[in-house]
Amino acid sequence: MNASTDSATPDSTTPAPTSEQDRRLPALDCDVLVVGSGAGGLSAAVTAAYHGLKVIVVEKAEVCGGATSWSGGWAWTPGNPLAKAAGVNEDKDTFRTYLRHTLGEEYQADKVDAFLEAVPHMVGFFQDKTSLQFVPGTRINDIYGKVPGAGTGNRSVGPKPINARRIRPELRAKMRHQLYETSFLGMGIMAGPDLTKFLSASQGNPKGIVHAGWRLGRHLLDLLVHRRNMQLVNGTALTGRLLKSADDLGVDIRVSTPAQRLLTDANGRVTGAVVGSPDGELQINAARGVVLAAGGFPHDIQRRKELFPHTPTGREHWTLAPRETSGDGISLAQTVGARFKTDVKSAAAWCPVSLVPYRNGRTGTFPHIMDRAKPGSIGVLANGKRFVNEANGYYDYVAALMEATPEGGTAESWQIADSRFVRKFPLGMAKPLPVPLFPYLRSGYLKKGRTIEELAAKCGIDPAGLKATVEEFNRNARDGVDPDFGRGETAFNRYGGDARNRPNPSLGPIGKGPFYAVRVVPGSFGTFAGLEADGRSRVLDNHGRPIDGLYVAGNDQANVMGGHYPAGGINLGPALTFGYIAGRDLAGAGAYEDDGNLPQARPEEGAALRTPLTA
Repeated sequence: MNASTDSATPDSTTPAPTSEQDRRLPALDCDVLVVGSGAGGLSAAVTAAYHGLKVIVVEKAEVCGGATSWSGGWAWTPGNPLAKAAGVNEDKDTFRTYLRHTLGEEYQADKVDAFLEAVPHMVGFFQDKTSLQFVPGTRINDIYGKVPGAGTGNRSVGPKPINARRIRPELRAKMRHQLYETSFLGMGIMAGPDLTKFLSASQGNPKGIVHAGWRLGRHLLDLLVHRRNMQLVNGTALTGRLLKSADDLGVDIRVSTPAQRLLTDANGRVTGAVVGSPDGELQINAARGVVLAAGGFPHDIQRRKELFPHTPTGREHWTLAPRETSGDGISLAQTVGARFKTDVKSAAAWCPVSLVPYRNGRTGTFPHIMDRAKPGSIGVLANGKRFVNEANGYYDYVAALMEATPEGGTAESWQIADSRFVRKFPLGMAKPLPVPLFPYLRSGYLKKGRTIEELAAKCGIDPAGLKATVEEFNRNARDGVDPDFGRGETAFNRYGGDARNRPNPSLGPIGKGPFYAVRVVPGSFGTFAGLEADGRSRVLDNHGRPIDGLYVAGNDQANVMGGHYPAGGINLGPALTFGYIAGRDLAGAGAYEDDGNLPQARPEEGAALRTPLTA
């Protein structure tokens, strides 16, 4: 969807200065106030605090981390120093070439250049100066492998796992837990060797069984002793390490403290905010400025209704972001004349999801990230026909689903697989061996049919259409080709498949009954539309002028990719980078903190888990 209008907020003159009522509130003073505690907010907080500023972070939720904690934790960081240390020395023009081809009309040269300039130094700073340590994404490919400039690895970094014992108990209590749907009994599994070993355990591999058994045993012990998962990986490791870094630098981190209104002086400069707290309203004065990083608007029903396709009431969408991400940062900025940029390719970072019913009445949201690329599964519409290269990015799957759904129709698809697939790989929330399938069948999450036609009838799919699709797909899959959608032709597709499957790691026939299906609907990781900002992370008004004292990072900021999804990690990479830029600008920092060489992990920052979980 191309949204071509800006916010309806009226053209603002100088905002009203702080009222007498606000001046009578209890007050705190700081240099920088950060609203939100995801990757963008914590990146800004740590950077500013490192440069000697007094920083307060306020978080609306009862816990910190936002959508970052529920993410995979990988950040797109082209040109990062870990890649250079591995001998991969790509220049910025290569990255620009890729982005120009993938972003098209939404390519913003100034913002892209600001990102590409700062991103290697951001990685170097955190790796060398803080508790945030990274592992390289050596085999993580850019999504559009046929586009000039596409990368085949080393453009991403992920957080090194960390054991939560290394985080103060008081701070640990403020951390958001792993998203249950992407865990195994609440235990996170990291992409790479960790996940590979778990999957190999389902196929009887002795090393995989030992690895999975040790990890699970350790997790159960942690639940008994600490009543939470202590082996932090993925997004929980990223926020855990950022929170520890902030804590080490003396950042004041406050939860259950929503920002309610911005404070300004007579010249319209943002000077702080009034926040709620368990003890009542509080005025926080920020001498240098305020950073908005409240997570965008994925739970704002009205904005979803206006900006998301096939969402007529605003409720026909299921996001993976926490419920507190309801557009507060954007609304606050609009009160002082900020521009809400909606002229982007897509207002949200789409992800296909399935809805998981639980016996207590709760409905979970599961992201279909890895199962779609595995051999032996396809996605179909109600007519039984495929509509997309299932092994492409999650954004592409939903974008194609939206396009294939007629106006007024329900956007939904079905992921189809056979009995061999569901015992080797996950099918949505349903786990492979040795986890039984009956709980998912009993709840109705997983549909089962002895034949393709019986499965189709149970799902409301045209039986003849599905049978014809499966037969044609199987003929081609045996030869390792997909003439309709080219599945398996790019490195991104093949990496997501099964390397042992020949001749195409991403293609395999669907032939052994019984057959299974999961309903898939549009979801998102967060939003792309957001506050317009310049290359220094300063919020711009409706005339393109910086609003003095107001900065933005994370999903509150209009994404630098213009609503496109060219690579995994293009939410977190820009969030960390523009948060870092904001922190440096607020501190008036000059030279970069790193020396351009590979920062070395400190001795105490070794792998937090006995079994390395790097990718």
